[in-house]
Amino acid sequence: MSSRIQRYFDEHLATVETLREQIDGIERATRVCTEALRNGRKILLCGNGGSAADAQHIAAELVGRFVGDRRALPALALTTDSSALTAIANDYGYDAVFERQVEGLAAAGDVLIAISTSGHSENVNRACRTATALGCPTIGLTGKTGGQLKELADVALVVPSTTTAHIQECHILMGHLLCEGIESGLELA
Repeated sequence: MSSRIQRYFDEHLATVETLREQIDGIERATRVCTEALRNGRKILLCGNGGSAADAQHIAAELVGRFVGDRRALPALALTTDSSALTAIANDYGYDAVFERQVEGLAAAGDVLIAISTSGHSENVNRACRTATALGCPTIGLTGKTGGQLKELADVALVVPSTTTAHIQECHILMGHLLCEGIESGLELA
């Protein structure tokens, strides 16, 4: 194996290993989501770029299925409605694209999963603030030192890496752990 590929694998595995320190946070996030779903609430997700793809991926696992056959769970990625995104960006600016959707779609008790590798994405952080104001628990998936999102989220899951790719790889791993925990916790058939 080339040294470049070996180095990438080594860095990836070292970053994944740091997630063991996040087990309590992942379990807390799972409980928050499971409780909301038990109470008939929904999960909203947002992020930019690769984090948008992660938001959509996690939402799809919940609405579809992760492992077991079960009823569909209410989850919505705020990154998928191009008409809403472009209208809000045009009328209010890009920093408002998720905040306005949270304002219009969220109700107290819903959960917002906000994803930002830096923790400094203003549109994600504004959505988190709005969700909190509406009475929605917030879960932040972030990286590096956590940025502002670490302080805004009720549960902050921080991947302590400066490499965006490794942060994203760990975010989807944590997303899968959330989905597995939610399915196990709800025991839906």
